[in-house]
Amino acid sequence: MSRTAFYAGSFDPVTNGHLDVLKGACRLADKIVVAIGTHPGKPPLFSVEDRIAMLKDACEPLAAKEKVRIETTTFADLVVEAAKRAGATLLIRGLRDGGDLDYEMQMAGMNGVMAPGIQTVFLPATPATRPITATLVRQIASMGGDVSTFVPASVADRLRKKFK
Repeated sequence: MSRTAFYAGSFDPVTNGHLDVLKGACRLADKIVVAIGTHPGKPPLFSVEDRIAMLKDACEPLAAKEKVRIETTTFADLVVEAAKRAGATLLIRGLRDGGDLDYEMQMAGMNGVMAPGIQTVFLPATPATRPITATLVRQIASMGGDVSTFVPASVADRLRKKFK
């Protein structure tokens, strides 16, 4: 039986934390749709096209290693509606700490009512990736800091160029 998982986020930029969660998701599904949420009120640092390119660069080696299919898409509506369109039965959510758990439990409850056929699965971040957030990565990079331990090399290069 083929199983499709849906992993949504802004991925602005993709971080090693995102990849950590994605690696765990590879053990649960045959196909993972990595979905970039777009919100008109929240302007991103990187364009959708740049984020798709970053995800493809980072995900292709992982997909080959884990023998799963990883696709990228975008959405601007409810995550459960986008997950339904993708044929997903699993929503993947990463957890770094208790604050994430509280918020994600509320979201899982609401999503479960709106889409009872889609199960939310929480994947804990590994200790090495728990402190990583895209917001902090952007802040560090914008101030000239080295983010190479927090993001894939290709993303670090893009950040250096963006803030040059």
